[in-house]
Amino acid sequence: MSEELVCITCPMGCRLSVDRTEGGLAVTGNRCARGIKYAEEELLAPKRMVSATARIAGVERTELDGIARLPVRTSLPYPKEGVPGLLKAIYALDVRLPVKRGAVLIADYEGSGVDVIAARSLP
Repeated sequence: MSEELVCITCPMGCRLSVDRTEGGLAVTGNRCARGIKYAEEELLAPKRMVSATARIAGVERTELDGIARLPVRTSLPYPKEGVPGLLKAIYALDVRLPVKRGAVLIADYEGSGVDVIAARSLP
């Protein structure tokens, strides 16, 4: 039984058909090699970019023009099965101001090489 995916690597949006074989995966429908890589990663070891918000320590909503939380994101895609734990760690943060966009808030989460960084500067 074949699985259907739409490749999101480039704007072409190729419709991929993927069959599992003894030696791995057989991918058809791709117009470039990136489609094969995308299908393999998505079906064998899916990863996701994670975006969330973190609490700002000691700040009232009105002090920063209604901003009560700092937007954050991962520096690289993180394994999909670990996203709930990563979100728990992000929601437990108390970020101290000032913070610059790109500042590392959680370094090398669980030895994955993925950092959680600030997505915005706040004074």
